[in-house]
Amino acid sequence: MKWTVHGRRTLYESDWVNLSLEDVELAEGRRLEHHVIRMPRQSVAVVVRDDADRVLLLWRHRFITDTWGWEIPAGWVDPGESPEEAARREVEEETGWSPGPLTELARYYAVPGISDLRFTLYQADGATHQGDPPDPSESTRVEWVPIADLRKLIDKGQLTDGPSLLGLSLALALSPSAD
Repeated sequence: MKWTVHGRRTLYESDWVNLSLEDVELAEGRRLEHHVIRMPRQSVAVVVRDDADRVLLLWRHRFITDTWGWEIPAGWVDPGESPEEAARREVEEETGWSPGPLTELARYYAVPGISDLRFTLYQADGATHQGDPPDPSESTRVEWVPIADLRKLIDKGQLTDGPSLLGLSLALALSPSAD
């Protein structure tokens, strides 16, 4: 059932995203052109939890979908940086909080049918406030949100992005209290 790639034609390249048209042969022998989005860098996302059963979330606007919503801190891994280093940096840049000890929750491909966008998800146990977020363009608000309120945010369409939904789900499902 493995597809065979016979060739690739680059349609667009940048530091952010690459788009190609790939000549693939399906398992039964049919050939077709398939659009592929390749991401030059991998991404990280972090669920920051505290002892009061809250998670650290950002309220932000996403211009591509023209939506507002709550998200966990996330971003790209810079060249020469480990995913864990990127996770720590992203939490600090986006929230003004320095995360406590990090535990890797999962590594996954977000949309493997069309893209190689990779995420590493972490959970941080606690955080120390450092001050206002250094980059004010990242969010409108940063808040500790009770875990008990997450269902309401999902129902209201205010928690919709994949890394946040998956990260929060895994953090809650895999926590010792979930046993």
